[in-house]
Amino acid sequence: MTTPVCTGASRAASATAAGHPHTPYASFSSYVRARGPVLLRTARALTANPCDAEDLLQTALAKTYVAWERIEDHRALDGYVRRALLNTRTSQWRKRKVDEFACEELPEREAFPAPDPAEQQSLHDAMWRAVLKLPDRQRAMVVLRYYEDLSEAQTAEVLGVSIGTVKSAVSRALGKLREDPELTPVR
Repeated sequence: MTTPVCTGASRAASATAAGHPHTPYASFSSYVRARGPVLLRTARALTANPCDAEDLLQTALAKTYVAWERIEDHRALDGYVRRALLNTRTSQWRKRKVDEFACEELPEREAFPAPDPAEQQSLHDAMWRAVLKLPDRQRAMVVLRYYEDLSEAQTAEVLGVSIGTVKSAVSRALGKLREDPELTPVR
């Protein structure tokens, strides 16, 4: 013979078997079957993980089950369960373990200072002046390749030249840009 773990549940099961279908536990089961999907959506809105949402709903329903006989207005059950969901989630959040420890030395690296906008604009202007010094054909290829972000094949198609011509002209243009004295501080 087995000993029932939950005497209330075993009494409800025996009452249902004896022909008393209106026990509080039967009404709880029918409520969960009817409103379960809606309550699960609410739980999923409170958590990021669907499995956590199912666990949260189960915990809230267990709390509701324990208080089932004390709930006077069964029209407000959704509100009661939602409040149980929210309270349970808040309790879980508060119990969350925080892995921060105080120490003498900060583990964060020093952040690099944000670049000065005036320096960035100065560099942009110097680069554009250097590009304007290039011969027309090389300038067109550099602009299409690096400013318009076209591939070598697309650049060749736009200019009506071969891919090899684009590669060699862009290589020569980049060499000239590397040697430009106005861009020396950048390197």
